[in-house]
Amino acid sequence: MYGVVLWSNHNERKAVIWCEDHGDLAYYGGSASSVFDGYSLDAGDLVQFQLQEGAPMRLARNPELVSEQYAPALAERLKAAIVPGAGEAKQPISSNKNSSNILVFPSLRSA
Repeated sequence: MYGVVLWSNHNERKAVIWCEDHGDLAYYGGSASSVFDGYSLDAGDLVQFQLQEGAPMRLARNPELVSEQYAPALAERLKAAIVPGAGEAKQPISSNKNSSNILVFPSLRSA
């Protein structure tokens, strides 16, 4: 699955990811080896990961960085949509690779 990081904490090796299926958010809680080893994963980064569904939450496993700052204002724009006036982002939710206001995730399957 692909997703965009909405929030991360490098010290605690945690992240919250908005998934390409627009379902529940996925949570990453660290592991022995992680995407956090060697570089920092920041809000707006595009990641690919294995999704583990289960109660009470979806978990992201083995996340890998695909593109840094793919959608840097996404978290602010989502917050502003819920709480008017919160996060005055000056750019659309769209990716820097696409000029529409739809966030396009890379294809998961090869043709």
